[in-house]
Formats: sequence, C-alpha cells, structure tokens
Amino acid sequence: MTQATDSTRRLTLTAMLAAMAYVAMLITRPLPHVAGFLSYDLKDVVVAIAGFQLGVVPALLITLVVSLLEMVTVSTTGPIGLLMNVLSTGAFVLPAAIMYQRSKKLKSAAVGLTLGVLLMTALMLAWNYIITPLYMNVPRSVVAGMLIPTFLPFNLVKGGLNAGITMLIYKPVTDALRRAGLLAPSASGNNKRAFNLPATLCSAFVVVTCVAVLVLMSR
Repeated sequence: MTQATDSTRRLTLTAMLAAMAYVAMLITRPLPHVAGFLSYDLKDVVVAIAGFQLGVVPALLITLVVSLLEMVTVSTTGPIGLLMNVLSTGAFVLPAAIMYQRSKKLKSAAVGLTLGVLLMTALMLAWNYIITPLYMNVPRSVVAGMLIPTFLPFNLVKGGLNAGITMLIYKPVTDALRRAGLLAPSASGNNKRAFNLPATLCSAFVVVTCVAVLVLMSR
C-alpha cells in the first residue's frame, strides 16, 4: 500500500467516524437528563474506537469537530457546553488511545478505558465546580454540595457505560471496517481473534449495571 493510499484511507475513516459520533450524539440526546441538565452521550464510544484505530490526534480532532457541530446545531449551552464536551470526551479517550497504541492487546484497552473513566470523572468534578455556577447562575456552594451525590456517580456511570459498550462492540466494528476496506489487515495477517468470554461477560455486566443506575438516577 502506498503512503498516499494509506493517508486517504485514514482521512476517510476519520471523517466517517466523526459522522458516526455526531449521529450517536443525536440519538442519545433525547434521553432523560440527570438533575435536569446532565445528559448521557454515546459519542464517546465512537471516539474511543477512533482513538484505538487511528491514535490520539485523530480522536481529539473528531472530539473537537463533533462538539463544534453540536454547539451550532442542537445545543443550547453555547461555548460552555463546547468546553465541557471537549474536556469530558478528551479525558475519556486520551488514556485509552495512548495505552492501546503502545500495546494493542485487550488488557491495554481495558486498563486505558478504566483510566479514562477515572480521569474524566475527576476532571468533570473540577470543571463543574468552576463552570456550573456560571451556567446555572447559582452560588458555588450549591454546586459544591452536588459534587459527591450527583456529579461523581453520574460521571462514573456514564464513563463505565461507554467503556463497557466500547469493549463489546470494538471487535465487530473493526472487522466491519476491514471488510469495507477502510482498515488495513492486521499486522499479523490474522484478523480472527479468539472470542473472549470472560471479557465479554464482564463488559456486558458493566453495561447492564450502568444502564440500571442511570435509569434510576434520571427519575
């Protein structure tokens, strides 16, 4: 494969994943909100897959583009919402992409996604404390009282759900992209990896648990 062909393929895949991330955001946007303004967003799953396959820079580029499109098309939170979206998705995806690019193994993906959930949660606690009083026009003490009972569990559940979904669908999505010619064959020449039942069951359990908690939190 020539360098030009590979660059074209990567550019096409980046654009396609950006479009998929935007659609994923639109699909989940109507879901009930937690505390009236915290919303679950599926686009992080697509961006995480982009980070695994394309690396950190394309994943962050997709994050910025989709967040900008969201701001100018459907969001009512303006630049504040843009900032929070970029920080949240970037923090979730960055550790996962770095870990997986260094060692493309299931364990690296799982550890990277776990670190991403923790980093996103910590960053969102800090930035909600900074930004939310301005957005909601309430005293900072009110927001401080929401950090542990509201923001902490919401971000952990949101991140855990996206991590679990990413682990479940990454292999099928990757196989589909290879069949479509958007990804090169694996370096080993063997695209068929053994089905990992424990990892699949663990990911499914995390997804089911997080969905149940998210539903209860949104009531």
